Amino acid sequence: MTSTDRVNLGKRSTTSEISESAVAMLDERGTVVAWTQAAEQLLGYSAGDVVGRSAACVRPPSEETPTISALMEQCRAHNDWSVMMTVRHRDGRMLDINHRISMLWGQDGTCRWLVSVTDIGTLSWEAKNGSVRESLLTHAPIGIVVRDPQMRCVWVNDTAESHDGISRDRRLGRRLTDSLPGFEAEALEAVQRQALRNGTTAVHEYRAWPPEVPSREHAFAVSYFCLQDADGKTLGVCGISVDVTGSQRARERLAILSQAATRIGSTLDVMQTAQELADLTVPLLADYAYVDLGDSVPFGEEPSTRIDTMSERPAVFLRAGQASIHPGTPESPYARGETVFVAPTSPLASALRTGRSHLEPVLDASPGTWVDDDPARAQKIRQHGMHSVMIVPIIARRAVLGVALFVRTEDPVPFHEDDLLLAEQLVTRAALCLDNARQYTRERTAALALQRNLLPHRLTAGAAVEVAWRYLPADTQAGVGGDWLDVIPLSGARVALVVGDVVGHGINAAATMGRLRTAVRTLADLEMPPDELLTHLDDTFQRLAEQDADAADQAPTVVGATCLYAVYDPITRKCTMARAGHPPPAIIDPQGQVTFPDLPAGSPLGIGLGVPFEAVELELPEGSLLALYTDGLIETRDDDIDVGMRCLGTALAQPDRSLEELCTQVTEPFPGQAPSDDITLLLARTRSLSPTQVASWTLPNDQTTVANARHMATRQLTEWGLEGLQDPTELIVSELITNAVRHSTSPIGLRLIHHQALTCEVSDTDANPPHLRHARAADENGRGLFLITQLSRRWGARPESEGKVVWAEQDLDSAPSHAPASGTPPTRKE
Repeated sequence: MTSTDRVNLGKRSTTSEISESAVAMLDERGTVVAWTQAAEQLLGYSAGDVVGRSAACVRPPSEETPTISALMEQCRAHNDWSVMMTVRHRDGRMLDINHRISMLWGQDGTCRWLVSVTDIGTLSWEAKNGSVRESLLTHAPIGIVVRDPQMRCVWVNDTAESHDGISRDRRLGRRLTDSLPGFEAEALEAVQRQALRNGTTAVHEYRAWPPEVPSREHAFAVSYFCLQDADGKTLGVCGISVDVTGSQRARERLAILSQAATRIGSTLDVMQTAQELADLTVPLLADYAYVDLGDSVPFGEEPSTRIDTMSERPAVFLRAGQASIHPGTPESPYARGETVFVAPTSPLASALRTGRSHLEPVLDASPGTWVDDDPARAQKIRQHGMHSVMIVPIIARRAVLGVALFVRTEDPVPFHEDDLLLAEQLVTRAALCLDNARQYTRERTAALALQRNLLPHRLTAGAAVEVAWRYLPADTQAGVGGDWLDVIPLSGARVALVVGDVVGHGINAAATMGRLRTAVRTLADLEMPPDELLTHLDDTFQRLAEQDADAADQAPTVVGATCLYAVYDPITRKCTMARAGHPPPAIIDPQGQVTFPDLPAGSPLGIGLGVPFEAVELELPEGSLLALYTDGLIETRDDDIDVGMRCLGTALAQPDRSLEELCTQVTEPFPGQAPSDDITLLLARTRSLSPTQVASWTLPNDQTTVANARHMATRQLTEWGLEGLQDPTELIVSELITNAVRHSTSPIGLRLIHHQALTCEVSDTDANPPHLRHARAADENGRGLFLITQLSRRWGARPESEGKVVWAEQDLDSAPSHAPASGTPPTRKE
């Protein structure tokens, strides 16, 4: 029998579910004893027209038509019978009607027949799919109870007992509140009284535990009809109930799956997606749920096709998500993000190993079971009364990502196969979302690693400038773009400032950017002037594009890039710059005056127009601010580029602000939002070297110059307090001056620069740069540049308008640590 505390009323059905079936009651002889308004609406006969008359009055006169007595015999033989018959409407029309005839029992052992008739041709789609009406049109068992105006049961069929467990003897002559005391019975009676009072059909749904399966909840739908006599007076109310558990669960499953489509995978974060799965299933499916992922999955690493759970060592997972009907998830011994170990003997390990789900309707938590493999988990299981468990492996693209576990604690109903099917469907959907998030994490990690390696980790500007920078990619998800910047130390304390912009966004643009940045650094090491460097960079870009176009499997080639290249000399305070289709730099003098120099634009790189690049040389006061940027900073969809340039100049015209503050202020319009284009900003505040930090001489081109140059260099190092560098500097000066005397005829220049390093420069009119070669043991010459390589941290040569400059740099804190190589005679001092 159904207990009163295990019946729950559902919500009232919508008006579209009101039954369109007409109901009439016949006695044993086939005489109509009760009629309904729905029957009148369907057939046109009022209660006064048919009540008290034989049901044959609505049948067409035909020899082929079965008699009422024959129909009654069929009803007695089948007890519950459905048949299609033609009936006559009051206006003479013939209707093909489905008849569902059910036997009812009364208190004195008499019987009645309840006939429900439905005109299939006029049913709406919604009506054909209504729970009660669908049962009336089929052979599904229906429970029927007829009550008088005082709510006492006067007629009932045999099926009603299987629905609520109330026997016929206990039901007949009693109200529902007498047969089934409790709040739920009173609520059902209220629905019946409403049908009596309004004379309309009332439809309701409720849940109960039938006596055949007391451990499993069933859903029932019931329709109440008002029965009338010949005078149209109310005889009572008829209730027709049907078990709709299957369709109800199907609707609930579809509703949950529909929620899963919108609630799981709302982001591309692995941990968030796992938490969304746990949140969705509690309390819709379980009282407590958690999701454990392989410890490498949240970091985007490729999962294994199987997880080793056979070894003695427990498998390692990460608690990615968990949810409970209780605040704080007290059922879990682990916090979200903590490492979880799975014992090889647990059902969790078995599900991971086999890839098959595990259902344990009644959890055996007694001592000696798998529960004891984890004492902390065992304590929680027994403490919170976990009595039913489902374990579902999370598998996507044949790879095992982790496992999801669902538990019931306060819900007394154990999990069933239908619950497991729903859990597997939810986990399958979540698995794809998790794998998408994992792959995104992997790709984003690779893209960020690429960007970190392509952009400078830190900018070293030496003594020439102070720098600060910002980079904001338009592709915020991937975090990469085609903009780049660089600060390249050059010889003679000079520095190169570079900003470029590759067409497009994302990883392809970033890869192209990396190739261009490498090319710029290589060309900068050759000490090329800005215009010549851009010419070589343009050629390089075109060759790379041609090679990419020839590769069949190559991604679409990035076409076009812009670049601004500037070289600043802190000794002369002159800045030489050239651009290839790039916005001009902003120059702010120490008083805050903003100018955008008239710098020839040049054509973008890779276009192949053949237009030569032009360089402009400017002398800048010490403390001037150079701003190099990409067009994403000054271009918007709403304003012209000139407006953006004016706004940029206004923001930078604050000489008292630090470079970091200026960078933040200029890029503030974009916090928390993705710009429409990549944004790069490089700020450089110029410095100058004091005349006391530079010593230069013009020497005659003769044999005495070498010794004089050594003596002058030694005296200068003494003045600078660099006595520890005198010996290696003498050797470097000797070799460089000797080469200049040997290969040129004009006067020779010698310059020493004391900045963050010690630079020695020798200039002459010979345009051919020196080349390092390895002399053989018998060679008399060829060891000078090899010696300079050993004594300096770097050396090189740069072209000038009237020849070349050969230079060598030494660290200030280095004492002479290099002796001449074995077999190399020391240089003779003159």
